[in-house]
Formats: sequence, C-alpha cells, structure tokens
Amino acid sequence: MRLLPNRELYDTGYCALFVRGMSPTGLLCEITGQKCPPVFLDRMEAEMIKMTGEDLEEDDVPELDIEELRYSGICAEGPLVRAGTYGDWCYAIESDGPYLAKKEVIRSVSRGTVALSAFKGETGPAWISYAENGEILSSFDPALPHIDSGSRPDVLDRITGHREAIERSDSDGSPDSVLGKIQHELGCAVPQEADSPRLLAIRIPGGY
Repeated sequence: MRLLPNRELYDTGYCALFVRGMSPTGLLCEITGQKCPPVFLDRMEAEMIKMTGEDLEEDDVPELDIEELRYSGICAEGPLVRAGTYGDWCYAIESDGPYLAKKEVIRSVSRGTVALSAFKGETGPAWISYAENGEILSSFDPALPHIDSGSRPDVLDRITGHREAIERSDSDGSPDSVLGKIQHELGCAVPQEADSPRLLAIRIPGGY
C-alpha cells in the first residue's frame, strides 16, 4: 500500500502534517489562526489553482464556482493546504512547500495531543519531526536518523523502532521509507487514495 505523502503524488516535493484527534477545520484554524473558508478541492484542482493563482479561469476548474474561489482568497499568494481525516488522525498536505514543517506550527498543533511532520524538497532535502503536547521530541534528516535535534529523540525511537529498522535494512533510509515505518508504528499510515477526493482547503497569505 502506498502511503500519503509520497513523490508519486507530489513529484516537486511535499510537506505533510498528521495530528491525532483533531478535525480538518480545527487543524487548519490552528495552523492559520483564522476561520477556514468553505472551500473543498481535490489534488488536481489545488495544483491548478496554485499554478495559475489570480489568473485562474473557469475552464481551469470547470466543476467549481470561480467567483466563490476568488472570494474565499484561495487564489491569493501563499501556501495552499488541504486537510482530511483517516481513522483517529487528521492530516494536512501541502505540495512543494515547507510551511507545515515550521517549528511553531508543529508545536501549536501538538498541544494536548501528538503530531508528526514530514517534509521532502524537490532537490533532495528531507526532514521529519515528532511532537507531543507542544514539545518537539524528535527532529531529524531521515538519511541521518542518529543526528536528532529534538528534546527527547528516544521517545519516537522507542515507539517506532525506526533507527533499528534502518540499521537492519528494513528501511533503506529514503524519506518515504523511513516515514512509512514511523507512520505504521504511530497508527497514521494514511493510504494515498485518501488524498484523491475533495478536501477542505485554505490559502495562507504571507506564509512564505
């Protein structure tokens, strides 16, 4: 089973955030500090809007009301984030951008719960962070799992065994492989099919 996120879906890179016990509306409001407009987009619609911005035309998204989209602010500049749920977890996905990997975002959404963030850039850089109750316990490059800047990296390793798995070659050290191991052990192994339908979406002005 292919998991979300991966380079097959987001070939120019991705940033994903997984939070236990939160709704998509609650997650996006926590991320942005504002109410979320009622905009629902599938992956291809989101990519088209991100590519065209204010130049979006009706033919680009024929099944959507373009005036409502413009009114919502979804065509403005800034990170475009979509959010959904799978099991006990809420997930948010951002293509080609690092906004969801910001420390302040991870700390904020993990208050009272747990959160996992994964970033993969187009040209190679990658990063995984894990937080509990507002504290980033683990934060590392998946190619170098023993170099961890989190406050208590042993916590994530004890839960997931990801370091030992890499040493045993159960994981090849690639970002998707290491992330997949962690997701399975945490219980947030979201299948890539969960990203196909329309999900609640928001634009974050000035996020970059």
